[in-house]
Amino acid sequence: MVTARLHDGSPLEVAVLGDGPAVLLPVGTEVRDDEAAEQARAWGADPNLGHTLATALADEGFRVVAADYEGHLARHPKPRTLDAAAAAADLLAMADAAGADRFAYYGYSWLALAGLQLAIRTDRLTGLAMGGFPPLDGPYGPMLTVTRAAHRMARTDRAPATTPSVPGDWDTVQVDLDEDQTGQYVTLYESLQDFDDRAALDRVTVPRLAFAGENDNITYGAQWDDAHVVIADVLKRHRDELVRRGWSVHLVPGTDHMSAMQATTVLPILVPWLKTTVTE
Repeated sequence: MVTARLHDGSPLEVAVLGDGPAVLLPVGTEVRDDEAAEQARAWGADPNLGHTLATALADEGFRVVAADYEGHLARHPKPRTLDAAAAAADLLAMADAAGADRFAYYGYSWLALAGLQLAIRTDRLTGLAMGGFPPLDGPYGPMLTVTRAAHRMARTDRAPATTPSVPGDWDTVQVDLDEDQTGQYVTLYESLQDFDDRAALDRVTVPRLAFAGENDNITYGAQWDDAHVVIADVLKRHRDELVRRGWSVHLVPGTDHMSAMQATTVLPILVPWLKTTVTE
C-alpha cells in the first residue's frame, strides 16, 4: 500500500497489483462479508466488485492502481469542496502515489463522469473507459435533483422505516447518510450544471470506451422529486456520433444500472479493449 493525499489533505490508501500498463480504478480491493455486504447483494450489487476487477486485470497483465475513493468519501465527506476539479485532482493524486506517470482509467456511474473530468484536465491518460454514465448528454441536471432530494431527506428527522427497502424500488429507500455525506454530491453536481460535455469531447483524444446496460434508465418517485435519469437511451441516441468521434460504444442486453456494473459484464468489455488500445 502507498498513501495518496487528496485535495483536502486527507490520506487515502492506494493498492498496487500486477505489472504492465497502468490502469487506475477508484474502487476498494478489500474482501467484505459483513451485514453491509449482504445488503449490497440484496440490491444486486457485488460488495467485492473492486477486488474482483483489480485482481482480474492484474492477472491479465496490467498494473492496477486501486483505491476506495467512494468509501473514503463516506467516512470523510467533503461537502464544501468536492467539485469536479477536486474529484479530478484526487484521481491524479492516487496515480501520483503509485508512481504512475501514464495510466488508463475506468470508472462506473459518477466515477465515470469523474474520469471525463480527469481526461480534460491532464495529458497523462492512455485511455478512458466510462461505464453507466454517457459521455455526451449526461444526466447532470436529473442527478442534481436526486442528490438534492437525498440531502433534504438526510436533514429531516424521520421515523424508522416500517417497511423494508425493496431492491430496485427507490420509493422504499430510507436515506441513512448524513448531511455532509449527501451534501458533497450536491456540491459535485452543482459544479457540473454548466458543463458542456460536447465541447469537452473535442479535447479527449486518447482511446475511449463507453458502455451501459440497455435498460439503464431510472425513474424516481415523488420523494425524489420525480427525477428521470436517462443513461441507456442517451447512449443509444448518440452512439453513431460517438463512434464517429472515436469511441467504442457498447449497450449490454438485458442489464440495468446495477447488473451492468458486475464483473461478469465489465471484464469481457474492458479487458479486450485495454489489450488492443492501451500499450504504455
